[in-house]
Amino acid sequence: MQLDFFYDLSSPWTYLAFNNIQPIIKETGAAVRWRPFLVGGVFNAVNPGVYEARAVPTDPKVIHNFRWLHEWARLADLPLVFPTEHHPVKSVLAMRVCCALEPQQQALQLFSAAAFDAYFAEGNNIDDPAVLGRVADRCGLDGHSLIEQASQQSIKDQLRANTEAAIALGAYGSPSVFVADKLYFGNDQLPLIRGVLLRGQSNESSL
Repeated sequence: MQLDFFYDLSSPWTYLAFNNIQPIIKETGAAVRWRPFLVGGVFNAVNPGVYEARAVPTDPKVIHNFRWLHEWARLADLPLVFPTEHHPVKSVLAMRVCCALEPQQQALQLFSAAAFDAYFAEGNNIDDPAVLGRVADRCGLDGHSLIEQASQQSIKDQLRANTEAAIALGAYGSPSVFVADKLYFGNDQLPLIRGVLLRGQSNESSL
């Protein structure tokens, strides 16, 4: 089955989901398409309440979400240095770099994993071109070239198109995962995604 994973590197819940979905993909044999988008564009279009919630850090929901985030990270055995002085980070440049890699899905997955680690496990600023360049270089990619590509209009247009596509499908945050055009959101819905993929796998094998 086809799985479309729309994501923004600035989202801590996406950091968890990106890592936690890997064994599910391997187990189910799902065909995954990594789709970089700009979560801020999604919030602006359909979910502006996110900004209102951030403006009240003493809100019990905000406090509990922060605690749950760290508990999920411990459960997944993922290091989490969050928040840092870079939060909330501007992710436009990072997501444009991802769009430059989108035609090379394996390279995109490798870079995204390393960029997530750079921000959430190491506390680096992924809005810094030098940081992104080093992340790409460590992945065996040409960091300098990717930073240059990120300024091209075609890459900017691709990021905008991906964001608009996610909104049109019903996305309201990151990660937004679509299986057979059905939306699943966040890290905690991964068991639902696994179940759908396994049922689809069973149905295909019975044909």
